[in-house]
Amino acid sequence: MPDIFPRPGPAAMTAQEILARLVAFPTVSESSNLALLDWVAGYLAGYGVESHLLPNATGEKASLFAVIGPRVAGGVALSGHTDVVPIKGQAWSSDPFVLTERDGKLFGRGAVDMKGFLATMLAIVPQAVRAPLKRPIYLAFSHDEEIGCEGCIDMVQQMARDLPVPQAVIVGEPSNLRVIEAHKGSIAFRLHVTGHSVHSSLLHTGVSAIMEAAELIHWANETNTANRAAPPSAVAAAFNPPWTTVHVGTIAGGTANNITAAECHFALDFRVVPDERLEDWDARMRAEVAQVVARMRAIEPATGIEIEQVFRVPPLASDPARRAARLTARLTGSDATDVVSFGTEAGHFQAAGWPTVVCGPGDIARAHKADEFIAVDELEAGVALLRRLIAELS
Repeated sequence: MPDIFPRPGPAAMTAQEILARLVAFPTVSESSNLALLDWVAGYLAGYGVESHLLPNATGEKASLFAVIGPRVAGGVALSGHTDVVPIKGQAWSSDPFVLTERDGKLFGRGAVDMKGFLATMLAIVPQAVRAPLKRPIYLAFSHDEEIGCEGCIDMVQQMARDLPVPQAVIVGEPSNLRVIEAHKGSIAFRLHVTGHSVHSSLLHTGVSAIMEAAELIHWANETNTANRAAPPSAVAAAFNPPWTTVHVGTIAGGTANNITAAECHFALDFRVVPDERLEDWDARMRAEVAQVVARMRAIEPATGIEIEQVFRVPPLASDPARRAARLTARLTGSDATDVVSFGTEAGHFQAAGWPTVVCGPGDIARAHKADEFIAVDELEAGVALLRRLIAELS
C-alpha cells in the first residue's frame, strides 16, 4: 500500500518523544492516571481533536476516547490501557519512569505493555487530521487493565452507544505485530472459608477452614487432570494448553499447629477456552463449594464459605467473517494469525458487537519485568502500520 501522506513537520512529536512523556507518568494500577489523560487530552486538542473523559466511581481514574474523521460506520478503533504493573522488588538498570535508550532499545515501565502502542496512536494524529479520511479512527485509552480488564467496560459501552460500528478494533497489546484472532477468557475469585476452632486432638468436633479449602483445591487439581485428559475441541486445540485451567495462586490461614483453623483465604481463577462459557465454570465452582459447605455445617452451622468475584474477562473468539483479521492482516502484510492464552480488553469490545483483534508492537515476554523495553525499530514499525491504516481509511 503506498505511503500517501507526508511525515509530520518539525513541530510534531515523534513516537519516541511521546513514549518518553507517557512513561514519565507513574500510572501503576494503585495510582491515578488522570495526569496522563490530561496530557493526552491537551495533545489531541492541539490538533483540534475533542476527547471524551469517563471517570470511574471514585473520580481518581478515568478512560478517554476520541474520534478523528467522519462519524460513519466502517472505521477502525485503536485501543490501549494506560496503567502499568508495579516496580516493587524489581532491580532496574535505570529509572523505570525515565525512558532510557540503550543499544536501540527503549527501557521503561510500560514501554512495551503498552504505552508503546499508545505512543504510536498519538504519533499518527498529525497525519490523521490532515488526511481525507472516508471512515473514522477511534482512539481509546483505558485504566485498570492490569487488575482485571474492568476499567474499560464503561468506555466500551459508551463508545458502542454513541459511535457507529467500526470495521475493526485493534487492541495493541504487544504481539510482535502478529494478528491475534482469539484468546481465552478468565474469571477470578477470592474465597473466605470460616471454620470452627477446637483443639486438634478433637478434630472431629471442629471444622478446619484450611482443610476444607484443601477440598476445593483438590477439586481444582482433579478438574485440571480431567480437562487435560479430554480430547480438545477444534477451538481449544489452537491454544497452549488446549484446555480450560483452574489455578490457586495464594492461600493464607490458621492460628497454630494444634488448633483447627478458624479462617482460610485463597484465590482461584479459571482460564477458559472460547467455546466454553465463563458462567458454566462459575456455576460448577459454586456447586462444589455448596457441597463442601453442607459437610461443614453438618458439624457446625456457623461455618461457611464466602465467594467474591475479583474480575471477569470475556474470551476473544475467532470471528468466522474475519472482518477485523483481514483488515489487520493487510496492514501487517502477513496473513498469519495466532491465538494466546492470556486475556485482554479485546473480549469486552467483541462482547459489545465490535469485530476485534489484538495486534501491537513489541514482545509480551518482556512485560512486567525489570528492564522492560521496546526496540526503536519495533516502535517505528508500529507507526508505519498505523500510517498504512490512514491510507486504508482514506
